[in-house]
Amino acid sequence: MAASAKNRSLARSLGLGALYIVLLGYAALVILPMIWLLYTSLKSNREIFASAWEMPRAPHWENFVYAWVRAGIGRYFLNSVFVTTISVALILVVSAMAAYALTRFSFRGNRLIFYAFLAGLMIPTQLALIPLFFLINGLRLLDTYAGLILVYIAFSLPFTVFVLSAFLRTLPHELAEAALIDGCTHTQAFWRVMLPLAQPGLVTAAIFNFLGIWNEYLFALVFISSERLRTLPLGLANLLIVSHYESDWGALFAGLIMVMIPTLLAYSLLQGQLTKGITVGALKG
Repeated sequence: MAASAKNRSLARSLGLGALYIVLLGYAALVILPMIWLLYTSLKSNREIFASAWEMPRAPHWENFVYAWVRAGIGRYFLNSVFVTTISVALILVVSAMAAYALTRFSFRGNRLIFYAFLAGLMIPTQLALIPLFFLINGLRLLDTYAGLILVYIAFSLPFTVFVLSAFLRTLPHELAEAALIDGCTHTQAFWRVMLPLAQPGLVTAAIFNFLGIWNEYLFALVFISSERLRTLPLGLANLLIVSHYESDWGALFAGLIMVMIPTLLAYSLLQGQLTKGITVGALKG
């Protein structure tokens, strides 16, 4: 018995050790390219090609200045902040109301509407580009933020409604009923009681939508043509083309760092809420 318990303990320790090694290897694969990208953005063109893996002899902070000011990354950055913030906010509000109605109330067509949202997850982006282009053009919203934001909302609703529906089902409906007894309307019960309780699910949906919209390129390329309205992925692609002609690769790497920073900050600040939202949904779903 003692030998068997000792063998099980040894096997468990070996298994945990192997798991830690795999996780450390994966962490290295993710973190090391970021570190390399960071110190490469501080190199001159000569250093980038002559000593790709070495640290810069002296940091060239002017790469960031060039990328932000002369290459217009600053303007594109603010454009992306505006589009992403408005899009994510509207997506969460509309999706939360739709998910609450679908999970809280029983009515004819409830399941049909829910499955219609799920069907939206199966529509390929490329397949919808041409009809969407004619639709947005017919609404006179081509080359406007409004048109781009509407497209982002439409394509993000299915996933967000699915995620929030799964999370709202885990919340006790007795709380909403207690609010109704206290004199709240259904709308007040939703905004004052149920929505604050759904914060982990909202944060989880917000992070996924933020990552998708912040890095989205295809829709922005098709629906935005004015340089002043370009989002950050479009500006970065333009900087890549310019770098081929001007041979300013340091500025390109600096632009990549600027794209990464908001994503890393958002995940770092909201990591706890994201983990909580996923865990609660997994345990109670």
